[in-house]
Amino acid sequence: MANSGDDGTDKSFPVNFVPCMSPRACSSAVSTDSVASVPDSIQPEEEHRYVELSHPAQLLSGLRDLQNRTQFCDVIISVDGQEFPCHKVVLSAFSQYFRAMFGGGLAESQQRKVSLNGVEPAMVQTLIDYGYTSEVVITRQNVQSLLSAANLLEIIPVKEACSLYLEKNMDELNCVGIHCFAELHACSELQQKSKVYILHHFQSVWQHEEFLELTKVKLVEILSDDDLNIDNEEIVYHAAVRWLDHDVGNRRNGFESVLECVRLPLVSCYFIHDHVESHEVIKCSQACQKLVKEAKDFHLLQDRRAEFSSPRTKVRKSSDKTEVIVAVGGEDDKVVLRSVETYDPNTLSWKPLACLPFAISKHGIVSAGDSYLFLAGGEYPDGSANKSVMRYDPCLDVWTEVAPMNIARSELGLVMLDGFMYAIGGWDGNVRLDSVEYYNIETNVWTVIPPMKIALTSPACVSLNGMLYVTGGAVLEDGDGIDIVQLFNPRTQTWSEMRSMKIPRSGSGACVLDGKIYVIGGWHASTENTKRVECYDPKMNTWIERCPLHERRYRPGVAVVGGKIYACGGEEGWDRYHDTIECYDPITDSWEIIGEMQTSRSWLSCVSMVIRKDLIDWTNVKVFGQ
Repeated sequence: MANSGDDGTDKSFPVNFVPCMSPRACSSAVSTDSVASVPDSIQPEEEHRYVELSHPAQLLSGLRDLQNRTQFCDVIISVDGQEFPCHKVVLSAFSQYFRAMFGGGLAESQQRKVSLNGVEPAMVQTLIDYGYTSEVVITRQNVQSLLSAANLLEIIPVKEACSLYLEKNMDELNCVGIHCFAELHACSELQQKSKVYILHHFQSVWQHEEFLELTKVKLVEILSDDDLNIDNEEIVYHAAVRWLDHDVGNRRNGFESVLECVRLPLVSCYFIHDHVESHEVIKCSQACQKLVKEAKDFHLLQDRRAEFSSPRTKVRKSSDKTEVIVAVGGEDDKVVLRSVETYDPNTLSWKPLACLPFAISKHGIVSAGDSYLFLAGGEYPDGSANKSVMRYDPCLDVWTEVAPMNIARSELGLVMLDGFMYAIGGWDGNVRLDSVEYYNIETNVWTVIPPMKIALTSPACVSLNGMLYVTGGAVLEDGDGIDIVQLFNPRTQTWSEMRSMKIPRSGSGACVLDGKIYVIGGWHASTENTKRVECYDPKMNTWIERCPLHERRYRPGVAVVGGKIYACGGEEGWDRYHDTIECYDPITDSWEIIGEMQTSRSWLSCVSMVIRKDLIDWTNVKVFGQ
């Protein structure tokens, strides 16, 4: 329908449109039924949600305009004489600090003017501007002050933005300062990431000025970290001394707590002589001298290294060396093995080393420091006893034959004591042996010494405090164990008996940890294969039972790495061999099954050894649980 107006223009109206001059006229002119204001196709329950995307920006712009005009402002923020008119509701919306102030019943909630202390006026202005605009400009000049103010006023997005800015601009020169700043302002993620950066780039970081300003507590935290990335431990010593010399007058007292973080046993004897012993502060400190002596003893008494149980003897993860368990020979379901494998407790990974030239079980193996492994005796696949001795060189990954023992021995005990290797008891193919002989590594000669009081096979032997301990063993045809402990004093060349164990055992494993002897598993007719563990304290002259193994283990391999005991393989019962590895934590007195060997085996020998990482390619190796 079209109408022409008086001005000649065409005026079009929708169908059923009725112009209404007034409500009264409208109501009298038509009924509501005649007005089609909603199309019939739209169902009553259908809704349309309209969102104006520009509304948040418009709202902020409007609030900003009101603030600039000081309209409806109900609070003035005063900082060092500068005043900022604001709206409480806006401040409370973006700051938990102001929300608590104005909404928590505090006196400030009723005040027209509120003063802030401990924050820069310019930073307060910047943060108020952020609240009204959602924008903030972060620069190298303002980032620390801005983060500090945002932290105080609990404006989390700005605090996180500043943290991210610092993280992206972190380098070797400023990472120490950023780390300490992040810790001060509870920026946990930045604190963690900056510490990781310091540890990873330490070889450069320690040479910059910020490093010299570290507190002793923070320095100790960094230097003691296993993840410190260094080529060698000598770098850690140089870093500690550089920090000391920067303010030697105030830092010399208590420097031993810093020197404790340097793993001096892992540096060379020449370095100790040329650098450590000659430093004036170290020479004048008894506590520092004690640490130097520990390092020298670690080098001189290589066979007693199990007695040096401390964080200072633990190889750092970044070192070019790593401490592993070496598992040698043994039996797999009556098949005698010649395999030699390493197990890394940190990666739960196995890697083969050079195989033995012959298959062997019921043998002994010891580590002569980091220089060599020695394998002696054992039983060949044909059942005959072995008298040969093999030396493994970890630098060349080769086995070499050295002078044989005077007597063939299988099921023997093998121990390093005061630089000599002792072969104890065993089976020569006909009878049990009470004879003992020792090997001089320097002269390549075996010497017979006084025999034990009791002839036996399958003893568990260790050395501790300059003495040789022979625990348990078998004396009868059925291999039944005994609880007797025999003690050899190399200075007097005499044997004696000491306090017996709590239960008889043969075929058990033994090791030294934290100055105590642990005897693990074994067999006796009354207990059969056992999971029981006991510990001897030489100071108290007592045996104490410890947490038992998860599985019974007869003839397991036992080694100590990183202050924990590892029991590998062994037998549950006749013809039932284990492939599992259990780890003992002396702090919690608990065992945990943490891995598997490449194959189930018993009568193996295990020993810990520090080897070069480049000897082991950790690709394509077996990892427990994968």
